[in-house]
Amino acid sequence: MVRLLIIADDFTGALDTGVKFAEEGAVTKVVAGTGWDFSHMGDEAPEVLVVNAETRHLTAGEAYQVVYRIIKKAKDAGVECIFKKTDSGLRGNIGSELAAALEASGEPVLHFIPAFPKMKRITKDGIHYIDGVPVHKSVFGKDPFEPVINSDVAEIIGEQSDVPVIRADAYHIPQSAEAPSVILYDVEREEELVMIGKNLAEQNRLRVFAGCAGLAAVLPSILNMRGKESPAPRLSENILIICGSINPVTKKQLDYAQSRGFSRIRMTPEQKLKEGYLKSPEGEAAIQSWIRKLRDTGRCIIDTNDPNEDGETVKYAETENMGTEVMREKIAWNLGYVLKRFMECGAECTTMVTGGDTLMGFMKQIRVDEITPICEMAPGIVLSSYKKGGGSYKIITKSGGFGGETLLTDLAEQIVRKR
Repeated sequence: MVRLLIIADDFTGALDTGVKFAEEGAVTKVVAGTGWDFSHMGDEAPEVLVVNAETRHLTAGEAYQVVYRIIKKAKDAGVECIFKKTDSGLRGNIGSELAAALEASGEPVLHFIPAFPKMKRITKDGIHYIDGVPVHKSVFGKDPFEPVINSDVAEIIGEQSDVPVIRADAYHIPQSAEAPSVILYDVEREEELVMIGKNLAEQNRLRVFAGCAGLAAVLPSILNMRGKESPAPRLSENILIICGSINPVTKKQLDYAQSRGFSRIRMTPEQKLKEGYLKSPEGEAAIQSWIRKLRDTGRCIIDTNDPNEDGETVKYAETENMGTEVMREKIAWNLGYVLKRFMECGAECTTMVTGGDTLMGFMKQIRVDEITPICEMAPGIVLSSYKKGGGSYKIITKSGGFGGETLLTDLAEQIVRKR
């Protein structure tokens, strides 16, 4: 029986939330797309089901409909606890998705706790901060696909919804509110997150709520979702980084790793965007050379960022009359194809994928829609497994904005030490 349904708007977000429960031993499954059959809720169903609804890049109206339909089916099937996972940088359709979750659940209020104190992402006086900077002035304000242009959380919600927003914090939790309402919580410290969660759980008010992976981390103990933990598997010390993220945080990590001995392959605009190029003899030859590079060096990055920030990919897209959305989709699809070919050619390595779009592109390429989180290797860095053709495979995922500059080299050393 599914005790908790989590709905995320992208794949890496689904995993970095679901892993919080998996690490505590709760049976957790992450599924891509919206096709989960809630009519089968018996012993085979996971305790925690995470649905990657892929709504990050949809219009507000489209995102509302997707989230509403998922939650309505879940409620009709008897799922009592709904968690709308939001991006810790407040990207995506925050207002419309919270409104959809509230209406579909039939509850009078939705509790929204967007902070992630351990990652220095807090909400103070209704303003969301990243590393002490209002979110719209942070790297999330420079996102080329969904830049965050406002740091006032109530105003962000109000841009896509008419639902009233009521301010609260760990020391002032409203006991009642006009229905329907979103109750927005200020949180600056981890203990405040725990206080709010415990208070709401004790009053049986955690029926529909929202937040990021920071909230997910404190929920297993609060909701008593614990079981037998699985040991982390051994991994190959050969490491392949597949990077589809253009977040400045990730770029610094790639530069640092390259300076410490990682080989780095930068895909050309044609390799990223030209229809059918990678399946041509020339494209296949390039992929085979990349596989040899991994075997020769042991640590390899395949990167879609342009060298020297010269914008050559955008210029190429303009000559092909490609908009930003088409560019994003093609890059994710082609990166997914590259990783698929590495698998088919038997490349022995530990693979790390950065960016939810890239991960989704790969999963579509191999036609797999279920993945099981195992553990976090660092905050927001998730080791998972998936099944394909009778085999079980491991993959590491990371959202673009997570981690310090030395993350990739630290991860490589961590893998070597555990062998």
